[in-house]
Amino acid sequence: MSTAETDAQIINPDMPDVPPHSPSKINLKDYQKPSFDVDIVHLDIKLFDDHAQVNSTLEMTRQTASDVVLFGEDLELLSITMNGDKLAAEHYSQEAGKLTIHDAPDKVTLDIQVRICPQTNTALEGLYMAGSGADTMFVTQCEPEGFRKITFYPDRPDVLAIFTTRLEADKRYPTLLANGNLVEAGEVADAPDRHYAIWHDPTNKPSYLFACVVADLDVLTDTYTTSEGREVLLEIYAKSADIDKCDVGMQALKDAMRWDEVNYGRAYDLDRYMIVAVSQFNMGAMENKGLNIFNTACVLSSPETTTDARSFSVKAIIAHEYFHNWTGNRITCRDWFQLCLKEGFTVYRDQSFSADQQSSAVQRIDDVATLRAHQFAEDAGPLAHPVRPESFVEINNFYTTTVYEKGAEIVRMIANTLGPDDFRKGTDEYFRRYDGQAVTVEDFLSALSITDDKIEDFIDWYRQPGTPVVSGHQNHDSAAKTLTISLSQQTRHVSGFDAPKPLPIPVATALFDKESGDIVAERMLLLDQAAQSFVFENVESEPVVSLLRDFSAPVQLNYDYQDADLAFLLKHETNGFNRWQVTQMLVNRILLQGQGAKSSPDVYLEALAQTLPVLAADDAMLAARLLDIPSAQELASAIHKDYDPALVKNQRNSLYKQVADTLKDQLAALYATLPMQSYKDSAEARGTRALRNVVLDMALTADVDGAADWAQQQYDNASCMTERFGALKAMVNHQLDLADDYLADFYERFQANDLVIDLWFSVQAAADDVTPDKVTSLLKHADFDWNTPNRVRSVISAFSSQPTVLWTAEGLKIYTDVIKKLDDANPVLASRLVQVLARWNTLAEPHRQIAQDQLIDLQQNVTSKHVIESLDSVLGAADS
Repeated sequence: MSTAETDAQIINPDMPDVPPHSPSKINLKDYQKPSFDVDIVHLDIKLFDDHAQVNSTLEMTRQTASDVVLFGEDLELLSITMNGDKLAAEHYSQEAGKLTIHDAPDKVTLDIQVRICPQTNTALEGLYMAGSGADTMFVTQCEPEGFRKITFYPDRPDVLAIFTTRLEADKRYPTLLANGNLVEAGEVADAPDRHYAIWHDPTNKPSYLFACVVADLDVLTDTYTTSEGREVLLEIYAKSADIDKCDVGMQALKDAMRWDEVNYGRAYDLDRYMIVAVSQFNMGAMENKGLNIFNTACVLSSPETTTDARSFSVKAIIAHEYFHNWTGNRITCRDWFQLCLKEGFTVYRDQSFSADQQSSAVQRIDDVATLRAHQFAEDAGPLAHPVRPESFVEINNFYTTTVYEKGAEIVRMIANTLGPDDFRKGTDEYFRRYDGQAVTVEDFLSALSITDDKIEDFIDWYRQPGTPVVSGHQNHDSAAKTLTISLSQQTRHVSGFDAPKPLPIPVATALFDKESGDIVAERMLLLDQAAQSFVFENVESEPVVSLLRDFSAPVQLNYDYQDADLAFLLKHETNGFNRWQVTQMLVNRILLQGQGAKSSPDVYLEALAQTLPVLAADDAMLAARLLDIPSAQELASAIHKDYDPALVKNQRNSLYKQVADTLKDQLAALYATLPMQSYKDSAEARGTRALRNVVLDMALTADVDGAADWAQQQYDNASCMTERFGALKAMVNHQLDLADDYLADFYERFQANDLVIDLWFSVQAAADDVTPDKVTSLLKHADFDWNTPNRVRSVISAFSSQPTVLWTAEGLKIYTDVIKKLDDANPVLASRLVQVLARWNTLAEPHRQIAQDQLIDLQQNVTSKHVIESLDSVLGAADS
């Protein structure tokens, strides 16, 4: 599936005690093997107009002396037999979420019949109905614990079984899909209006990888021959109106299959690989064995309807889910605490794949920008947790950037420490040792350490929350011709965890000669103590030091740089990522002066003006990224007390205006060098479009003559969605006179395309001048759909990107009312919306009190364990 702060606990007499319905925690230290393994599963799912009947046969073998324990939620038990005999009531007990069978023999065959109602399942977990009318379909989402909403089962990732699935439904749903290979299909005897299909998956898998689809879909087909000579049928299923948007995804799938063979030696192992596009889906996509279920936003792409950023994301997510076939499916997690094992490694793999599809520097910028804006904020607040959590109430709450993105950064550090050859040896050993097993992080590190046993020291990165801060300075001895770099590390102590210890931190380092701008030395430093010094020999004159190149570790850097040093690196760094990184350091020094930073914008503006024209001609995408200014969320994560959203926004906007004004004389000429051309899907063309949109927005900010006309012309003559939406967004954010007319035109053009209408909602909800009344009107719009997470996020998540409106009484009332509404219907989505509010306790008054009052009110009006756990963390954690 894709700070130095106090640790004192908040004690507030006005805050209620933990509500009595707070569910209990599950702890990693309490892990026990399952009492019974499941060897073989036969499922028979019969779908009717108002319910489904699920008959399951489980062949089980005893592992421990305990009773058979099966999990089940929202199931009506119709019958249960064991080894052919109907079970008497005294032989089993049923309590909330669990069915226990007593006195079972060592070998058991259970036959269980249950009734479920997918038609009313709005949580989008288990088997549920998506869409309506002719677009109705039935799909599953079983990760992490959705299979227990289909039938009673030991629904945990360390129970692996062979599944055979029979699906039966009315013929108005001609598409019947499940995991594995199709064995048989036909008409149901004595029911000519119904048909069935039988699928068999020959690989052992946990129940969270089960999937089935009942629908009326078109299919795009292709084939791929693996490096082992297997011919694989590739199929992407979608509504007939969307099938022409599946070509990008199909090519990405073939590219990913080839990439995994070349880079990891991993070939696909079934005869068929299927992807199904679903509009109502909580996640981005799900890697179910041989039958991936995808949010439409993550698989459908066409130049006319999809921005470049979204299209590139489609390719990355297709690759991510495919890579899970080995890192997640064939080798899976022993328990859900090991979620980072499959997700962190797979994110690293998909990031590496994406870096091969475009500028590696730009890909690294994108990865790190996401990490800093979201994961660093998570680490800095009350939701901070280790990459491998030690406990949880609801595992859905831990599908976080810490688990995914920080987990990927740990794998990257290990890969960089080992080097490409030894890393490949380690991953080959991992696949050799553990294929077909459910394993732990320790198993992963053990395999990777075959050439370097110090790799096992990286286990503390998985156990310890918080973002390390690496500080340092340098000393050049001209007589000895040495440069000494002194580094130290410090991680804030997160309440409830052991005191942090020093971590192994790889620091990629280069020394630049101040006269020539050339690199005179390069080295990977390993900072694994609280403080260390590193000596470079034969350094004639004091150089400019570039640290953390390519972001070699997920840390904050506090090095004793002068502004002139950073400006020098902006001009001379050969590493594109580090050129971006030094601009971010300069910007943060300017914007966060109240947090101890101290810098004038003059050096930054002068260096940017000198660098941009040259870089724009060489790498337009990198040039566009060098103009980035950290988002309000990222800036807020660096402010630990008295955060004033309006002040931060005004400072950010003021700096952006200074940048635009500084470049004003260049913008018209630069825009003219970026003409609109016929659409091409290449890194160079995407870079041109990205830079054009940035230049257009800056030209409007700087009041460049004719810039408003540029926006209208770009919209009217656009060859793709990136150009059209970029122009529309600029017109809306700059409140141009014709903005409303163009919004109306955009809606009229694309009202039949749900994903494009999501853009129409989001550009208004995230507008610089958005008001609570505007958000309310969007929520009441005829096209707003509470049952479609994409649509909810298009308004609410976009709105939350404007903190000056969110952190007001009106804004928070709208936001928390949405959470209340979703709490029962879709608690997974509701809980994720809660987590956005985690930094409320850093706000300045009166915002802080307003937020606390709204959160307490919310806590008293929700019942799902998902939302309760998130609120308990947000309200009851350390005052950070």
